[in-house]
Order: sequence, then structure tokens, then C-alpha cells
Amino acid sequence: MKIWMWIFAAFVLGFAWSIAAEQGLRTERISGSAGDVLEDDPVGRLKVYVYELPSKYNKKILQKDPRCLTHMFAAEIYMHRFLLSSPVRTLNPEEADWFYTPIYETCDLTPNGLPLPFKSPRMMRSSIQLISTNWPYWNRTEGADHFFVVPHDFGACFHYQEEKAIERGILPLLQRATLVQTFGQQNHVCLKEGSITIPPYAPPQKMQAHQIPPDTPRSIFVYFRGLFYDVNNDPEGGYYARGARAAVWENFKSNPLFDISTDHPTTYYEDMQRAIFCLCPLGWAPWSPRLVEAVVFGCIPVIIADDIVLPFADAIPWEEIGVFVAEEAVPNLDTILTSIPPEVILRKQRLLANPSMKRAMLFPQPAQPGDAFHQILNGLARKLPHDKSIYLKPGEKILNWTAGPVGDLKPW
Repeated sequence: MKIWMWIFAAFVLGFAWSIAAEQGLRTERISGSAGDVLEDDPVGRLKVYVYELPSKYNKKILQKDPRCLTHMFAAEIYMHRFLLSSPVRTLNPEEADWFYTPIYETCDLTPNGLPLPFKSPRMMRSSIQLISTNWPYWNRTEGADHFFVVPHDFGACFHYQEEKAIERGILPLLQRATLVQTFGQQNHVCLKEGSITIPPYAPPQKMQAHQIPPDTPRSIFVYFRGLFYDVNNDPEGGYYARGARAAVWENFKSNPLFDISTDHPTTYYEDMQRAIFCLCPLGWAPWSPRLVEAVVFGCIPVIIADDIVLPFADAIPWEEIGVFVAEEAVPNLDTILTSIPPEVILRKQRLLANPSMKRAMLFPQPAQPGDAFHQILNGLARKLPHDKSIYLKPGEKILNWTAGPVGDLKPW
């Protein structure tokens, strides 16, 4: 498509948005069962027992590094805080449907803020040894009625590089537990059946502070800020993001419809609210906070991550609010996006404008009805009642406590 046609397409779409804005931004409720699921109230449908662990597993770790409160893995911290005061919490473990072990296994950051997952397996094993020794509930199911929040890049595989995460596999002691994790990819060893895929943490108050008037015209066609290459961890190129980000840069760095850069301006959040499409490509893992930011700011997410499993997919109609582009189709991204009819774009924007959609992607303090905390509880409630087969016979053992890398067996 010639450049004048690109500019014309952007003008038409921007003009269509301006008309909608002048008429007052309308919202659209998700139709069918997805809309009902999104608005479910989990209170009264399940009871959760929160184990009281020594503070070395959670509070003391956070005291050493408060940056963990704003990191994209912070869901593990806020889920703990939420459950402590949630009406679904029970102080009587005998009446609990689910058991929660509050450990902050991702709160181990380098000076520049990168997470170090290498201690996580030993920490997790230590916590499970503790609860299995001091309470009877783990041993009766070997964790089948327990859930853990594991927001690492590749969940309970506990490594930030995919090849090594696959080699490690999910920590053997977690094979029967329900995992609540940001990582989601179909047919992947780091996502087991029954896991609940959640959004990464993005600071709600910070995003709220950068809201601009909703009638602001969306004058940017495609927006992206982030790495295209990771020269430190992938010096030869091609491995990071499976080459998809590099393809975006090489094909569209000079395209006037694409506002893309490695710079991260102070107007980042405002710019997303002025954009029609926001690129959400995979990085080292398929997911990133951009997905949350795009939904919250009403920017249509362009999801470039083959086989990704998206957060709360039974409640959020990702096909209706987003655009999916295969990694190999990135060179055709301009044609794909300019070919979408304006009426389709406007409907996606109306769906994104629905407050329930935005709430479901956030972990606010205090919690709000329908937020990500409640979506997690809804996911747990839908798994009830537990099948009787999860309960082991006296003396029966399924999990192998000595399985896994030798380094994981060392005391924490």
C-alpha cells in the first residue's frame, strides 16, 4: 500500500473517532456468557484459608526491597493483602474450599529491577515442607486443593529464558496444585491444565493520574515503546521475542503510521490514550504489562504472540476487543491494520470503554467489585466442588519430593 493511502486510512480512522467522541463516548456490554462471567460475584461461592507463615517468606522479603510493590510481578503481594481482609477468607481450615500459601517468590530483584528466579524453587519447597509438617491439609490431597500465585516469566518453571524454563519444567511439588500465573501459552510445559492466567501487575493509581479527557482524538495510528533487540541477553539477535520485535522495527521504523521507539517518554500513558492501536508483542515471555495498559487506556491491543493464553479468557472476549497477528505475519502489519473497517474499530473501542473490562485487568487498593482479585476468585469458584478423587488414601503418595534439579533440593 502506498504511503498516501496509509495517511488517508489514518485520517479516516481518526475522523471516525473524533465523530464518536463528539457524540459522547458510548460503551458496549459484552454479550452472552462472557459478560455474565465478568460480572460474577465470588462472595458466598468459596472459602479460602490463608496459611500463617513466618515473615521470612513474605513481609521481611518485601521490607528488604520495596520496589517489589510496583514491579509487574507484584500480584503475589497484593493477592495476599486482599485475601487477609476478604469476605471469602475463613479462619477455620476445616470449612475451607481452597488453601493459599502466601510467599513472595518473585521479590528478588537485581539493582536495575530484573527478577532473579533462582532461589524461588527452594523457597517454594521450603514453604510446602512447612505447611505439610504443621497442618494436615496438604497431605490429604498433596496440594490439589491449594493454589499458588507464581507470576514469573514462565510461571512455576522458574526461569526467565524459555529454553531453560522448558528444561526445568514446573516444580514437581506443584504438579497437583492450581497455579495462578501471568504466563500462558498453549501446549507449553510451563502451563499445566487447570491453571488460571492473570494479567501482570500495573499500578492503578499511577495510570489513573495520567488519564486524559475521553473525547481526546486518537491521532496516532500505531503506538509502541520498548525493546526491539536485547543485545545484552541475545547479542546475535533472533532469539529475543522470536524475532517478532526486530521485524516490527526493520519493517516499520520509517513508516509514518507507526509511532515506535525504544524511548520511554513521560507522556507514555497519555500517548496510548491518543493511539488507535497499541502493539503488544511477546518479549522473553508472551505477555507484558502493555496488554493491561492498552485495555485500561482504550487502545486496541495488537497481540503478536503465537498460541498465547490471555488473562481471564472465559470472561474477556479478546477476539472482539483485540487484533491477533501471527508472528510470521509481522511484515504485513501495515496492511492488516489499515484493512480493518472503521465500524469494526469503533465497536472494539466501545467494548474497551466498558468500565468492567478495565477493572478486570487491575489489582486496585482497595479492591473493587469485578477487579482482577475477584476474577481470580471466580476462576477458583468455578472449579468447585472438588472431585472426590483428589483426596488420597491413607499412606498414598503421588508426588516425588526428590525430583527436579539437584540445586532445588538444597535448604532455603
